[in-house]
Amino acid sequence: MTKPGKRYRVAQWATGNVGTRALRRVIEHPDLDLVGVWVHSTSKAGRDAGELADLPHTGVKATNKMEDILATKPDCVLYMPHVCDFDEICTLLEAGINIVTTRMELQNPKALDQKIYDRVQAACHKGQSSIHATGSSPGFISEAIPIVLASIQRRFDYLTINEFADCSSRNSPEMLFEMMGFGKTPGAANQAALDHARLCFGPSLQLFATSIGLPVENFEVSGAVGLARRDVHIAAGIVPAGTIAAMKTIIAGMRGGKPIVSFTSNWFVSADVNTSDGQEWEFLSPSGWRVRLQGDCPLDVAISFPCPIEDYADMTPGLTAHRPVNAIPYVCEAPPGVQTTADLPQIIARLG
Repeated sequence: MTKPGKRYRVAQWATGNVGTRALRRVIEHPDLDLVGVWVHSTSKAGRDAGELADLPHTGVKATNKMEDILATKPDCVLYMPHVCDFDEICTLLEAGINIVTTRMELQNPKALDQKIYDRVQAACHKGQSSIHATGSSPGFISEAIPIVLASIQRRFDYLTINEFADCSSRNSPEMLFEMMGFGKTPGAANQAALDHARLCFGPSLQLFATSIGLPVENFEVSGAVGLARRDVHIAAGIVPAGTIAAMKTIIAGMRGGKPIVSFTSNWFVSADVNTSDGQEWEFLSPSGWRVRLQGDCPLDVAISFPCPIEDYADMTPGLTAHRPVNAIPYVCEAPPGVQTTADLPQIIARLG
């Protein structure tokens, strides 16, 4: 349980797109005191945290040295780097510092390599600290929401989650063209999407299924792409005709030979496509999720992001950054060890 009115000392680790948003929210939070900021870039080291977050100066200077963060003695570190470093994580935990992270490797600890899991747990017990991983997708939509929806069921048949992301307004060429594979011919990009689904969403869906007593026995992953019928002009550049303008990836958790949970990502920059599976795809805009639960109390829930298109890119980092910030008091008060969404109490945001 959290303690009303208690303040927590927080350090932000990494200030990328999501990390910067988290930093801003920590500075603004009524119960959190920013005491440190770790940055990867030497050009950011020495700069005031407020400057990095586009806020007034705070007096807290960014550093790229672990020892500087340890010296501030934070209650919690918001750990949000692009690459997960278990040496860093264990050093912080052994020092008695709790961690809330967006790293998907830790959302379901049972999916970790056993040696890494044992090492993290040992670090937690040595420092009497806790670590929790969460985000928006996976996380909020694949764990927190399904657990709530299942709480009014006594028979569970099937959960399906569809994610719709219209990426046409994102002015991020590297992310769209290099990381996600838009504008490329079918091939390696398809396999990368399948691997991403298995590694990132499989453990999260398994966490939900196990929490309700129906663990998944195995996962099946499939996908298809939509090829642009004509050149598509988007904020990040041009997607040539005949290249990938939409992609669908499905991961299904099987039990007793049939699916009981599935997550389908529908990412696109154009709906005017020829699909590789020959099916007519559903394209929903604005972006969001649709969650359907079949059971003795069937539910169909649509969640969209009704903000102006010009504000969309500024809004989306909060989808991932805000839940970790809100989780800080819960993780600081939790018993030592790796804490999952199923282990912690329901996270209630402190907004006043």
